[in-house]
Amino acid sequence: MDINERQALYFLQPYEVEVRGEPMPVPEPGQVLVRTAVSAISPGTEMLFYRGQVPPDMAVDSSIEELKNTVSYPLKYGYAAVGRVISVGQGVDSHWLGQMVFLFHPHESHFITAVANLHPLPQGLPAETAVFLPLMETAVSFLMDGQPLIGEQVALLGQGIVGLLTTALLAQYPLASLVTFDHFPLRRRWSRRLGAHAALDPGAADTPEQLQSYFGKNQPYAGADLVYELTGNPQALDEAIALVGYDGRVLIGSWYGQKQAPLALGGRFHRNHVRLISSQVSSIAPRWRGRFDQARRLQITWSQLKRHQPEKLITHRFPLAQAAQAYQLLEQSPGSAVQIIFTYEDE
Repeated sequence: MDINERQALYFLQPYEVEVRGEPMPVPEPGQVLVRTAVSAISPGTEMLFYRGQVPPDMAVDSSIEELKNTVSYPLKYGYAAVGRVISVGQGVDSHWLGQMVFLFHPHESHFITAVANLHPLPQGLPAETAVFLPLMETAVSFLMDGQPLIGEQVALLGQGIVGLLTTALLAQYPLASLVTFDHFPLRRRWSRRLGAHAALDPGAADTPEQLQSYFGKNQPYAGADLVYELTGNPQALDEAIALVGYDGRVLIGSWYGQKQAPLALGGRFHRNHVRLISSQVSSIAPRWRGRFDQARRLQITWSQLKRHQPEKLITHRFPLAQAAQAYQLLEQSPGSAVQIIFTYEDE
């Protein structure tokens, strides 16, 4: 690669991505230049952009400076990058040189950013662990907003990467039951390894019978106390409502983009006083803002990354130049991948 050129990933239009060469940026006062080591695909969110399923009138991501423009192709996307500071602009303390940092930034081999956007990696934390920061932060938010309690019966629909991380965090709680659902065997196997009491195939013939043993009428408290809907499929929301018991909670962690589905709310929903809870990581829920700002939530997230070492969930590593193959894999064979990262050694 030309040392005066960087490589940047663009979503050109639905189902088409391209890696382009661009002039190497130079940091201005207050900025640094970062050379990327790894970046992670967020499969749920990024596949909405890949498929063109994002509402066109909204910001790409209002919480990230580089992504505040409205959705229009071609666009850069991604928000999980780890790299090394290789140059600093005027006024930046030289101690930043050589530091490994995390950035909420699109997939690029090099980029400039303000010092305020840098998140130094904790001592000894590998880059492939740190790149999970936004995904683990999402799982942390789901636990904060769902507020699981000791002895509760909890179900999770969807065991993609965020679903699996949420399962790992919930498994730390003394729950009566933790039951997960996913169509893909690889994800179900990981779900059990991470602490789920059962990982069920929602389409299997024996699933209704197994559900009776965890949430059935013969249990002291029928139905789940708390259900997480993390599939990315709005049709699964009806299934989540069907699982929850009287006065139960359904946390909707999925972002559906432009996907819609009718809800059957004329049955048990009203009589059971079911509560639907929205949860999204880019802002802090009002009840937490007094004592849990983003800095505190990130501190918790770093500690959970150290504890759970989610790099074990990486199933594929692609050089950035092969980005098109990575997205095609997620589109055509999602059951074979848990987490995909881009590497930049040869960029």
